[in-house]
Amino acid sequence: MQKETWMQTFILSFQSLGIIYGRLSTAPLYVFETIDAGDISSPEEIHELFSFIFWTLTLIPLLKYSFIVLKADDDGEGGPFSLYSLLCRHAKVGLIPSNSGSSKMLYHEEDEISSSPSQEKTENKARKAIEKYKSCHYLLLFLALLGACMILSDAVLRPAISVLSATSSLGRSLAEISKDKSKDHVTNAFKKYLPAPVACAILVGLFTLQHHGTKRIGCFFAPIIITWLLFISGFGLYNIIHYDAQILRAVSPVYMLRFLRKFNLRHGKLLSSTVLCIAGSEAMFADLGHFSKKSIKVTFICFVYPVLLLTYAGQAAFISKNLHADGAFHLSESIPNRDLEHIFAVLSLFASAVGSQATITAGFSIIHQCQALDCFPRVKVVHTSNKIFGQVYVADANWLFMVLSIAFTIGLHDTSKLARATGLSVTTCLLVTTCLMSLVIALYWEKHLFASVSFLLFFGSVEAIYLTSTLTSFFRGAWCLFILFVFFMTIMAAWHYGTLKKYESDVENKVSIEWLTDYSPRLGVSRVPGIGFVYSDVDTGIPAFFTHFISNIAAFHQVVVFVTFKASPVPYVHESRRYLIGRVGPTEYKMYRCIVRYGYHDNVRDTDDFEDDIIRSIGEFIMREEYDHEALNSPEGRMIVLGTPSNDGDGLITVADMSSSECSSTVGVGESQRVLLDAPSSSGNRKRVRFMLPPESPEMRVSVSQELGAMIDARESGTAYFLGQSHLMARQGSNLFKRLLVMTYVFLDKNCREPPVALNIPNAALLEVGTVYKI
Repeated sequence: MQKETWMQTFILSFQSLGIIYGRLSTAPLYVFETIDAGDISSPEEIHELFSFIFWTLTLIPLLKYSFIVLKADDDGEGGPFSLYSLLCRHAKVGLIPSNSGSSKMLYHEEDEISSSPSQEKTENKARKAIEKYKSCHYLLLFLALLGACMILSDAVLRPAISVLSATSSLGRSLAEISKDKSKDHVTNAFKKYLPAPVACAILVGLFTLQHHGTKRIGCFFAPIIITWLLFISGFGLYNIIHYDAQILRAVSPVYMLRFLRKFNLRHGKLLSSTVLCIAGSEAMFADLGHFSKKSIKVTFICFVYPVLLLTYAGQAAFISKNLHADGAFHLSESIPNRDLEHIFAVLSLFASAVGSQATITAGFSIIHQCQALDCFPRVKVVHTSNKIFGQVYVADANWLFMVLSIAFTIGLHDTSKLARATGLSVTTCLLVTTCLMSLVIALYWEKHLFASVSFLLFFGSVEAIYLTSTLTSFFRGAWCLFILFVFFMTIMAAWHYGTLKKYESDVENKVSIEWLTDYSPRLGVSRVPGIGFVYSDVDTGIPAFFTHFISNIAAFHQVVVFVTFKASPVPYVHESRRYLIGRVGPTEYKMYRCIVRYGYHDNVRDTDDFEDDIIRSIGEFIMREEYDHEALNSPEGRMIVLGTPSNDGDGLITVADMSSSECSSTVGVGESQRVLLDAPSSSGNRKRVRFMLPPESPEMRVSVSQELGAMIDARESGTAYFLGQSHLMARQGSNLFKRLLVMTYVFLDKNCREPPVALNIPNAALLEVGTVYKI
C-alpha cells in the first residue's frame, strides 16, 4: 500500500472539517444553552462544568477515538458494524443467514489473507465461550443493531436541534433590530414564534439538497466550518481575558471531583447537557472510510480540539460573571460586540446545516451496511461519487428522516428537550462502541484480557456516568429517543427475523442433486435452448421453488446457472475473489453454481455486465477444471474462487468490444485458442467478448471446447431468469410477538421499492415462482 504523503493528508484534513467535524464544531450552540439557569447555584459550578467538558473532550474524542478506536478499522471502514464484522470473522459469532454455510470458506480465505503462520489466532477461553453460547451471538447482534438505531435516530434529532438552535439565535437577533418599548409584543413574537417555522423551512431545503450528494455540496462545507471555528474561538479568547481568566484553572480534575462529591438529581440534569460537547465524536470512526486515520487524527489534535476548548472556556468565563443576566447561557450573548451578532446568526445557520449534513450522510451509510447484511429492508442506494464509494444517498430514508425531523421540531419546539434525547443517543452509541471495542481488543488484537477489561472499565465508567445523567431526564424530552429506537429496531429486527426464517425454510425444503439427475428423467423433463439463471438463497442442493417449477412445466434450459448472493462481513470483496464457481451434477447436464460474494460497501447487484461476468467466470472454471482431476470426480461443494480474469497466463483473457469481423461463434484449438461470445448488452447493442488462452497453454480438450461452444449457443438462444418468492405466514396459535414480527416483515417485503435482485432484468425474461412457508 502506497504511503500517504503530507500533501494528501492536508487535503483530506481540509475536507474532513466539512464532513466529520461539523457536528462537534456546532455543539457550543446548545451545550450551555440547554442548561436551566435555575439549576446553577454559583459561578463555581460553571467552573466545575467546564472541567467536565475539558476532560470529556480529552478522554473520549482525543484519547479513545484518536489513539485507540481508529486503529480498529475494518479494511479502512469504521462504525459499529465494522467492529461487529471483525468479531463475526474472528470469533465466528455471525447470525446473519448469509454468513453461514459456504461462508466458512469465506472466513477461511480472509484469515489466509490477513494472517501469516506466525500470527495464528490462539484459542483463548473468551473466544471459546463466545462461540459456544448462542446467547452471546444474539447479544452482539443486538449491540450492533442498537448502535445502528442510535445513529439513525441521531440523523433525525441532530438536524432538528442544530437548525432550531440556530434559528433561535436568528430570532433573538431580529428581535434586537425591532426592539422598541412600544413594540414589546413584536419582540416577544419574534422570539417565540419565528424559530420553529424557519427551522422547518431550512430542514426541507436541507433534505431536498441531499440527492446532489456529498461530493457536490460538500465542497462548501470546510470553509464554513473553518470560518465558524475561528470566529467563535476568537471571541472565546477575548472572554477569557476580559471576564474570567481563572477559568483556565478548571482544567484541574479537582473541580470535577468536587462536583461529583455533591452529586444529586440536579447535578445529573447538568451533566445531561454537558455530554453534548462530544456529540459527533462517533463520526470520527463512522466516517473513516471517507478519509484516512492520519488525516482525522491530525485535524482533531492540531485544530478542532484546541479551538473547541477555547470556545467553551470563553463561554464559561462569560457565564460565570453574568450568571443572572437574561439569556447569558446562549452562545450569541457572549459575543463582545453587538454588531457581530448578525454575522454570528448567519454563520450559525450555515454551520448547523453542515453539521446536520454529516449526520444525515452517516445515516445513509449505516442503512447501506445494514441492508447488505440483511438487517434492513431493500431500499435503493445511489452512489453519488465514483471515487469515494462510501458516499451514498438513500432517497426513501432521506424523506423519512425529513418527516420525522420536522415532526419532532414542531412537536417539541424546544432545544432543551431535543438536547436531552440527543444526549441519550450519544452516550448509548459511545457505550456500544466501547463494549464492542473491548471484545475486538481481546479477540482480534489478541491482547491480554487485562487490557480489554481495563478499556471497558475506564471508558465504560465515564460513559455510564453520562448515560445515567441522561436517563434522569427521560421524561423531560429523552423519551422521544425511545420512540425512535422502537421504530427503527422493530423494522430491523422484523426484517432480520423474516430473512432468517425464510432462509431456514428454503434450506429445509431444498432437494438433492439426485432428484434432478435421476428422478426428473422419469417425469419426461426436456431441455430447451437457452441459459436459465436461477436466483435463490440456497448455496447447496436444488431450491424448492425450482423443483416445483419443473414438476409443473417438465422442462428447463440447456444450461442452468444457480446464482446465490452471499454478504460477507467485510467492507469490500476484491473482484478477483468475487465469484465461487462449481458444477452441479454430471458434466453432461451443464448445470453450474455461482456464489456471488460482496461486502457491506459493495454494490455488485447494480451491475449491467453482471451476467457477462458470470459467464466469463464459468468459462474460466471449465478451463481450470480440465487440469484439476480432483474437481472432475468430486461431489458438489467443491468450488473455485474466480473473478476478474487476469493477464498472468493462469486463466482466460477477456477482450471486449471486438470488431464485427471477429464476431463469429467458434471454438478454436491450436496456437491461439479462442472462444468468441456475441451477446446483446443492456443498451441493445451487440457486445463481443473473446475468451482466449495464451499460446503457451496446453492444448484444449475437445470435450472442453464443445462445452464452451454449447454455452455460447445457449447464450445466443436467449436468457431466462427464475426468481423464487418465498412468503411467510405465522402458524395458528403463535404468540403475539412472533405474529407482530411476521406481519411487519410481510408488510415491509411487499412495500420494498427495490426488487430482491436488482440486475436490470427485462420483465419479459423474468419468471417468479412463489412458495408459502408457515413458521
